Amino acid sequence: MSPDGTAPRNGTTSPGGTANGLGTANGDGTTNDDGTTNDDGTTNDDGTTGRRATLEEKARRRAMLIRAGIYIFATHLFAGFVLLLFALGDRK
Repeated sequence: MSPDGTAPRNGTTSPGGTANGLGTANGDGTTNDDGTTNDDGTTNDDGTTGRRATLEEKARRRAMLIRAGIYIFATHLFAGFVLLLFALGDRK
């Protein structure tokens, strides 16, 4: 039983006495139920290590922002082209 009165999900506790299922970092080599970072570099439930998971998340976020910027630019370029067509079509 952990200090807050809840039982750990996988039956072990971290050195601080808190349950692993609560998302705290482990120092005893066990993995968290929610895939959070481990202090000793052990593998999370999703198959990634803590530091690598953070770097992958940053890379995905950066790629998403770049992709969003390209989509916004392309949309504005297309809208400008449509406005140009209307302007040229309106001339006599």
